Amino acid sequence: MIVVRSLEVSFGNRHVLRGCDLVVKTGDRIGLVGANGSGKSTFLRCLAGDLDPDHGTITLTGRLSALSQEPVLLGRTVGECAATAIAWHARLLDAYDKALADEDYDESARIQDRLDQVGWEVGHRVAAMLDRLGAPPEDAEVRLLSGGEKRRVALALALLGQPDVLILDEPTNHLDLAAVEWLQGWLSGFRGALLLVTHDRYLLEAACDRIVEIERGKTVAYDGSYADYLLARAERQARLEQAQDRRLRMIAREAEWASRSPAARSTKQKARLDRLDALKSHERIQFNQGFELDLATGGRKSGVVLELIGVKKSYDDRELLRGFDMSLSPGERIGILGANGSGKSTLLKLLTGHVIPDAGEVVKASRTDIALLDQHRTGLEAPDGSDWTVFEAAGGGATHVTVAGKAGATWQRGQGGRAGETIHVAGFLERFLFPRESLDQPVSKLSGGERARLLLARLLLRGAGVLLLDEPTNDLDLLTLRVLEEALLSFDGAVVVVTHDRAFLDRVCTGVVHFGPNGPVRYASRQQVPKFEAAPVTARSKDAAPVLPSKRRSYKEQKEFDALPAQIEQAESDHAQLGETLSDPETYKRPADEVAILTARLAELERDIERLYERWAELEG
Repeated sequence: MIVVRSLEVSFGNRHVLRGCDLVVKTGDRIGLVGANGSGKSTFLRCLAGDLDPDHGTITLTGRLSALSQEPVLLGRTVGECAATAIAWHARLLDAYDKALADEDYDESARIQDRLDQVGWEVGHRVAAMLDRLGAPPEDAEVRLLSGGEKRRVALALALLGQPDVLILDEPTNHLDLAAVEWLQGWLSGFRGALLLVTHDRYLLEAACDRIVEIERGKTVAYDGSYADYLLARAERQARLEQAQDRRLRMIAREAEWASRSPAARSTKQKARLDRLDALKSHERIQFNQGFELDLATGGRKSGVVLELIGVKKSYDDRELLRGFDMSLSPGERIGILGANGSGKSTLLKLLTGHVIPDAGEVVKASRTDIALLDQHRTGLEAPDGSDWTVFEAAGGGATHVTVAGKAGATWQRGQGGRAGETIHVAGFLERFLFPRESLDQPVSKLSGGERARLLLARLLLRGAGVLLLDEPTNDLDLLTLRVLEEALLSFDGAVVVVTHDRAFLDRVCTGVVHFGPNGPVRYASRQQVPKFEAAPVTARSKDAAPVLPSKRRSYKEQKEFDALPAQIEQAESDHAQLGETLSDPETYKRPADEVAILTARLAELERDIERLYERWAELEG
């Protein structure tokens, strides 16, 4: 489907891709990994045709759909954008009519098989897809959408495009947990070729059977799942380190000979000296660098540091919190789950004091500092709103910084200095993998992952006893993600984190608060949360508040509503299995009447699924 040869891309003096090769075959399921700034998004932009490489070739066969990190929607409304995504179906119907008109029965039979597989009517899928991904409705105006809403719409369009090759760059960003799990199931059943960049390790493990890493500007392929990749990569790195050690020992021996035997430097020894020069000029292997993040403060170890007592909060007719109680103690790490618009970010704003409750109170222990890492990665701009450089943003305009609390003492011991001694910003940033040549780069030019890494560095300077993290895993590479997890596991304060990253939640959080249909409920783990979340509430405009259902379901309706998720899941499972059967050429060796029955059953299941979703939406509202 795709053949990439010797791809090279540079931005100014920075060489991002240095000769990447890749072959994507029909049915391949490839996870693309690499450190922030390694060139993953650049590579995908080249494949999608959004960026011309400086050198190399890309050959594409078939139809391609792509989700970029900053998608552009072409259309006045969401519905107009969706019409372009399903235009392939109209072309298929036109081709079928033309084949019949031309009496080309072989071609019409081929197209009929395709239409039987994908469905003769796909318009109903648009609303269903938008709903499952929590995207705005079809009549929503594109100009009023937030960045997250645009990404959810763009993801829906990419999936609706029925491509031969599907390219997704961080598709789980701005999705809630239910939508992430639905997307994982959809991708697991996708029969085309898949090229995926994601920080969601569960999704990477479930959806991909081959991992390609961009390392020092080149592609390195590993067969198997993400877990297989971790083991194979560690073994490969060990072999490279051994090879590099042997090369360095050889250089030492050759250098020793050259230095103690000047008389032997005759013409006949020139080959040996040439070999020494070649060894010295050989590029030294740069293994993936890591960094440490110690957020510990050495502060209080017990007692309640932050508490919500009987808190109520509403927006217009939507009641988000109704007499909600929650307490936080050092060592607790609470994950916040729920559909988009259910009140997760509002809860964080109540904890920080940026939002005042309608009733109840928020109590903060004395001398408790609260630090917030917001979803939009703000806090790196100059006080006047101008664009700071990386150096200026790290130090707040100063040239030296002091790491707070217990982490400061640990840092200084590592640096060989005294506890509390100030550190030059350049040295501080180097520990977070910002080389000196990048310090004059404007913050606005950083990638999402680089901004997140810079904000993590700033957190280390705060020494806060309570950390509030809103989607902290978005745009982080897998190495930085593991560093953050380790730092939070050893953190001696309290943490509240809004995230859809299931692996992160399972590893880090000691409990979760789930915003369900009846408000937030606290559970001991993510696994205790009801499997089927309420449908996401979608706002009509960027600033519009979600609407609260005003009518209660009757006992009979509630019973029907509770049973619908299992019915939908069963119908979708039957539909997927039947679709696989009808896509198998062996099926068509059966009698024609059996195939016709299967085709009719597939169409019936599609109608059933649509009906079940409509009824579910009706009862949910």
